[in-house]
Amino acid sequence: MMSFLHQLRAEWAKFHSVRAWILAVLGAAVVTAALGPLNLSTQHAPSGGPGPTLVRGPDGQAVNDSFYFVRRHLAGDGTITARITELSGITVTGPDRVSHEVQGWAKAGIIVKQSLTPGSPYAAIMLTGAHGVRFQDGYTHDTAGPARTVPCWLRLTRSADTVTGEESSDGTHWQRVGSVRIPGLAADAPAGLFVTSPSTVHVAAIDVPQTNPAAAVATFGPVALTGAWTPEPWSGAQFGGLGTSGDYPPGVDGGFTGNADAALTVTGAGDIAPVVGGSVLGNGATVEGFVGGTFAGLIALVVVAALFITTEYRRGLIRTTLAACPRPVRVLGAKTTVVACLGFTAGTLGATVAVLAGHHIADAHGIYTVPVTTPTLLRVEIGTGVLSAAMAVLALALGAVLRSGATAITVVIVATVVPYLLAVSPGLPTVAAQWLLRVTPAAGFAIRQSLPRFAQVDSSYIPPDGYFPLAPWAGAAVLCGYCVVAFTAASFLLRRREV
Repeated sequence: MMSFLHQLRAEWAKFHSVRAWILAVLGAAVVTAALGPLNLSTQHAPSGGPGPTLVRGPDGQAVNDSFYFVRRHLAGDGTITARITELSGITVTGPDRVSHEVQGWAKAGIIVKQSLTPGSPYAAIMLTGAHGVRFQDGYTHDTAGPARTVPCWLRLTRSADTVTGEESSDGTHWQRVGSVRIPGLAADAPAGLFVTSPSTVHVAAIDVPQTNPAAAVATFGPVALTGAWTPEPWSGAQFGGLGTSGDYPPGVDGGFTGNADAALTVTGAGDIAPVVGGSVLGNGATVEGFVGGTFAGLIALVVVAALFITTEYRRGLIRTTLAACPRPVRVLGAKTTVVACLGFTAGTLGATVAVLAGHHIADAHGIYTVPVTTPTLLRVEIGTGVLSAAMAVLALALGAVLRSGATAITVVIVATVVPYLLAVSPGLPTVAAQWLLRVTPAAGFAIRQSLPRFAQVDSSYIPPDGYFPLAPWAGAAVLCGYCVVAFTAASFLLRRREV
C-alpha cells in the first residue's frame, strides 16, 4: 500500500507528464507578474511631468503633512495659548457654486513640529469642524477631547521633548486631552497656529465618489506665549504643499491677516493625516494594482486544477489510481497538495516580480506609489500565493464532486471571480458589494488589500476603491473555509460512490 509520500510523487509525476499543464502554471505566473505593470506602463503623470512625491511619516507610512502654518520658534520649554472664536469653511459644491459649511475634519489649532521637514514628528491640539477637540500626533494617533464648538481655548505646552495639549471652555479651567514624547525635538522647534481642511468626499447614489476642493477659515483671539520663544515676528506659509487630499477652491489662497496680540484670521487647506485610498488618492499607484494580473493567473490555475482530476474520470484512469491506492482521501490529499504547491509558487513568484516591476515602471512614468510597510508588502505577495493555492484547491475539490471539468471551472469562476468583479465595479450599491465580499469565496481577495483605513480621514472606503468589509486574513479564512467544505464533500463522495 502506498504511503502518502509515494502517492504524492505519483500525482506529481502525472501532473508533470502533461506538458500543457506545466505551461499553464508557468503562464499563470507570467501573467500575474506582467499584466499589472504593463497596464501601468500605459499611464503617465497627469501633467506629463513627475507626479507628486508622497511624504513618509516617522513609521515609513505615506502621510499628508499639509496646512497653513503661522509660526515662530520655541527654543526650550514654553506654552502657547489661543482662543478660537470662529471656524468656517469654503467648499466647492458644483460649477460656480460654493458653500461656507466647514468640513467635518477641517482643523484649526496649535502645533509644534520636530522640524520643518514634511513628514517630521509633531503634536497638535485642535478644534475640528464636526468632531470636537482632538489631540493628534504621529499622523495616525488621534485622541478625542470634549465635543466643543467655538468659542474654545486651546493650549500646547512643551517640557523638554514632551508636548501636552489642553482645552478649556472659558480660558480658566483646563482639561488635558493628550500628551506625547517627541524624541529629537529640536531646540528651536517650529510652533504656532495652523489651519487645514481636506477636500470634501461625497459618494453618489450609484456609489461613484466625488471630491471637491475645500478650505477652512479660523479666527484666533489673542495668542499668549510663555517660555523660551524666539523674538522673530510671526510668519506664515503653506506647509508641505497640498498632499493627496487637499485643494484650495478656485480663487481662494492660504494666508493670514491681523496680528497675534488682537486677532488672527487664517485660511488653510490640506490635511495632517495618513494617506488613504479612495477618491482622495487621485492618480497614485498601489501595491495591489501591481498584481492586477492575478485574475488571469487564477483562471489558468483553476482550469488546470479542475482538469487534473476530471481528466481521470473522463478517461477512466481514476479506477487505476484507486486500485493502486485504495484510500480515496489519500489520493485526493496528494492531488490537493500538488495543485496547492504549484498555485502558491506561481502566485507568490508572480506577485513578487509584479511588485518589483510595478515600482520601476511607476517611477519611470512619474506616477507616485503609495508606500507600504514591509509586513504589508510581504502579506500582499505571499497572500497572492495563498489566494492562488486556495482557488486551485477549490477547483480540484469541485472537480472531484462534479466529475466535469467544464462545470467545475464554471462554478469556481461564477462563485469567486464574478462576485469580485461585480463588487469592485462602480454602480453596484455598497451594501450589496460588501455582502458579496463577505459571504462568497471572493472574500479571499481581501488578502491583497494594502490601503489603510482611518476614522479621522474622510474618503470613499468602498470596494471599488480597494476597501473590503473583512480584514485581509479574515477574508482569506472565508475562502479557505469553502475549500475545506469542498474537500470534505469530495472525500465523502470518493469513498461512497462508484468510480
